[in-house]
Parts: sequence; C-alpha cells; structure tokens
Amino acid sequence: MRSRLFALVGSGLLLAAAVLVPASPAAAAPTFKVPFPCGQSWSGQTRTNHSPANAVDFNRTDDQGDPVVASAPGTVDVVADLGGTSYGKYVRINHGGGYTTYYAHLNSFNTAVGRTVGYGTVIGYVGTTGGSTGPHLHYEQRSGGSAVQVRFNGTLALYWGTRTYTSDNACSGSGTGAGTVNTAGTALTVRSGPGTGYASVGTVADGAGVTIYCQTTGTTVTGTYGTSNIWDRIGTGRFISDAYVLTGYDGFIPGVPRC
Repeated sequence: MRSRLFALVGSGLLLAAAVLVPASPAAAAPTFKVPFPCGQSWSGQTRTNHSPANAVDFNRTDDQGDPVVASAPGTVDVVADLGGTSYGKYVRINHGGGYTTYYAHLNSFNTAVGRTVGYGTVIGYVGTTGGSTGPHLHYEQRSGGSAVQVRFNGTLALYWGTRTYTSDNACSGSGTGAGTVNTAGTALTVRSGPGTGYASVGTVADGAGVTIYCQTTGTTVTGTYGTSNIWDRIGTGRFISDAYVLTGYDGFIPGVPRC
C-alpha cells in the first residue's frame, strides 16, 4: 500500500504523498597503513578493556623516540598535550569522508595543525605521556567520531589478542624519514653537503627530532650509533651525519629516497 501523509490546512484537507529520500552512501574508508616507517615490524595488541576497545597499542623493544607516521593521507587537525592524563601528547589526522586517526602518548610532535600529510609523513615520536605506564603508540581509526575496528590495507586487525604487523607504509621510496639527534649533550654540526669537508651552516640540538628528506653517502664518521658513511638531508643544503641520529634502522631507512 502506498504511504500517504494527511495534514489539515484551514478548513480544507491537504493530501500529500510521503516521499522517501534514499540515504547517501557512506564514504569509502581510506586505505590505512601501519603507522610506522616502511619495513618495521611492531607488536599490536587489542583488548576488550581498552578505552576505546577498538584501539590498538603498538610496542617493540626500545621504542621510546621511534618515529610515528601518518597511516593515510589527510590534514592534521589536532596537535594537543593533555599533560599526565588520557592521551597525553596526541595528534589527530582528518582523512575526509568522516574518517580520522588518533596517535597518542607521543614523546614529541613533528607536525602542526593544518599541515597536509601523506603516507609515511612523520608526525611524532613514540613516548609514554598521559595515562601510559610505558612507551607505546595508542592508535585509533574513527568514522563519524566513533572508534571502529582497525584495518590495514583493508584487512581487519586481530581482535582480541596480539599480532605482529609489518609496515608497507611509503615503501615506494617517496616518503620521508625521521630521527632523533643523540650527541650526549653537544649540538650537532649541520653541513652544506654530505661530509665533514663541507661548510658548517648551523647546528641541531641534542635530543631534537629531525625530518629526513633523503639520504646519501659521504665522509665516514664515528658517532653515538657506530661508524657510518650515511648522511641525512634535513633541509635544503643541510646535512647531518647519520652516525648521530636514531632512526630505528641500521643503515639506510627503507622508503626514504637517495639524494
């Protein structure tokens, strides 16, 4: 039977057919990647008593300060520090279509509100801020503001339990890398090219986070992380020795192009 809507208007009777408007189709979810640089393997845990339950906690050995990257292209719309409670230092990325991702308990940030990010863009570093009992990344995918079960490359994460996830984020070689300078207190000299024979163009403070745009070989240097001839370009005409940079890798960073 056809639906009808009756309304009394003045002394007359208005007869109108009810029109059913079909709902708009939901936007397709982005293809989310593991939120760590290409090739890294991390232990991801889900549990029913997590808040929210659909979030994933990522860990690996000595992960304090390891780079965290965007799991899909989007725009950073929150960079916040809640202090010693809740998420602590966290970043939110808006991917469009109602989809967002959260990256919480960060040690420090490497992004800002309004910044456009792509696969593999470093947004911060693993930490233990907020309501955390040890270094790890708390990661969420949300749709319409509600936490949904996490998927990587369209495949559902393990619920409930722990699984090892290997990242293929920005493995095409078009991504950037990240690192933390470690010189035991001394500022690290920045050179105009990949070697100690190039002119000094400034310094980077011990403990500073850096974005690595490409890597190349140059003068061999012995530093905090052994002996290496790899140099990291951290800006136009700005190079630092990889021997003093914690990147999470021994040697070249997968996914970062060669200069």
